[in-house]
Formats: sequence, C-alpha cells, structure tokens
Amino acid sequence: MDFVHKSVLLEEAVSNLNIRPDGIYIDGTLGGGGHSSEIAKRLTGGRLIGIDQDADAIKAAGERLAVYGGRVTIRRNNYANMKEEAEQLGICSVDGILLDLGVSSFQLDTAERGFTYRNPNAPLDMRMDDRMEMTAADIVNRYTETDLYRVIRDYGEDKFAKNIAKHIVLARERTPIQTAGELTEIIRASIPMKVQQSGGHPAKRTFQALRIELNRELSVLEDAIDTMIGMLNSGGRLCIITFHSLEDRIVKLKFKTNENPCTCPADFPVCVCKNKSKGRVVTRKPILPKEDELLANPRSKSAKLRVFERICGED
Repeated sequence: MDFVHKSVLLEEAVSNLNIRPDGIYIDGTLGGGGHSSEIAKRLTGGRLIGIDQDADAIKAAGERLAVYGGRVTIRRNNYANMKEEAEQLGICSVDGILLDLGVSSFQLDTAERGFTYRNPNAPLDMRMDDRMEMTAADIVNRYTETDLYRVIRDYGEDKFAKNIAKHIVLARERTPIQTAGELTEIIRASIPMKVQQSGGHPAKRTFQALRIELNRELSVLEDAIDTMIGMLNSGGRLCIITFHSLEDRIVKLKFKTNENPCTCPADFPVCVCKNKSKGRVVTRKPILPKEDELLANPRSKSAKLRVFERICGED
C-alpha cells in the first residue's frame, strides 16, 4: 500500500512560513512530504530538514523529495528531538518550523497499524514509531481501571469514560483484549444505545485517547513548543496544525505565554518578573480549511492552524 496523505491547510501553512529562498526550515512531521515538497520548491540556496518517527513516512517522503537533492535532509526521530537533530547538522537556528499533528490517511487506512476501529481484525497497535515496545494493547490490558478512566476521560473527553474503563477491566479478566473489534464491542456495551444512535461511532473517543496516551502526543507537544520558538531566527515562524481541542488548547496557551510571559499580578504598576516576550501571535483566531478543501478532504474538518512569529531583541 502506497503512503497516501492529503496535506491539510497546505497553502495556508506554507504561505504563513514567509519562506525565504535562502532560509533554513524544519518540517517536524514529515508524513508523505506534501508540506515539505511545497517548502523545498521555494528554496534556492536554502535548506529543509524533514523529521518523522514513522518508517513508512520516511520512505515515502524520501522518494517524493529526492528530486530536490541536497536541499532536503531527512531524519527519523520524534520532532521533540529536532534541536538535537539540527545541531548534529551544524544548524543552531532556523527561519521556520512546521508541525502537522494529524494522523496520516495511510496510518488510518493500514489495518495492521491498528489506529482505527473500522477494521475489527486489526491489532491494537497504534504506535507512531514501531521501534517502541509498548502498544495500545498493553494499555488496554495492563492499566488499572483508574488509569484507564483517566486516559479516556482526559484524552477522549468521553462522558462514559468510567463505565468504559470498568467494562474493559471486566472483559480482560476473562481473556486479553487483542483486536479493534473486541475493544469496540466492549465500548458499545458501555454506552447507552440511544447515545450510540446519535453521537457518532462509540469507539472513536476511546481510540483517540489510547493513541494519545501511547505516543505521549500532548506532553511531547507541550514540552517542545518553547524549544522550537527558541530555535527561530528573528522573523522566523512556527506554524502548527492541530486536529482536536486538546492540542489546539496547548498551542493557543503556549503561544500566548511566549508573547506575554509576565507573571506579575495584574495590579502591579510595573513588571518586576523580568520575563521578556519571545515574539507575537500572528493568528488571533486559528486559520480553518476553506469550503473546497472540506469537500475534497473530509478529514480536514477539525484542522486548525496557529502561527507564532519570533521577534529577537525582546529577550
């Protein structure tokens, strides 16, 4: 199966990077190379570093971006480690960074990757990086009921999280839960039929929660934003595309804090904390897909793009 993925908010994300032909850019979630290809074609003398932890993405993007030769360097890693990857290449600062945090169409549509509830025989894998030992099945079969409840409540935002966690623990006492279909049936039994008929697929939120927990998606994002902003040259931009409210909330808050990091009480006449702004939030409201993109790619529906611009000299 070929690595196929439609890059969401392609034009909006690339244009907001304000690409300079001789600039240095990082695509921290390379995927199939859609965004990277648009960046690379705008470079003459510049450089692009593409990072992804998914082996299939690395292979597909490598083939797609080969036409750009030495302009593009690809590394297999988590974007959380992009500073170290850049330093290994002799790069201390860059002119733009892009993250597209969506799960790729390839990952969703490849049954053996186990990201989706739509294939009942799929294993409960969900690893973004198959070098990891732990899988979603380990979470389902080893986490305590309390921890399962926390994961499904916090990352899936499912109001039936407590009941789902309880049913999972009861089911696994009889036999380990190994497939998407087995887990889906347990979830169905945990949610009132009336809700299932009107609230979308009952397993969607739990599967999302397991994927986020396994791959540490939210903690990695929260920990990486300050570092990425710190890597930018003055005028450089960080563009982040999110796909659910938890990610978007983190990006919005971290951007706001980097723009105004003052921790002084509101009634202080002057700032005494000495925290200095790192730049400005370009997007007061997130950029959303246009109607034609929504029609062409329904998976873009929940996408939001936020942009931060580094302003040095304010440190």
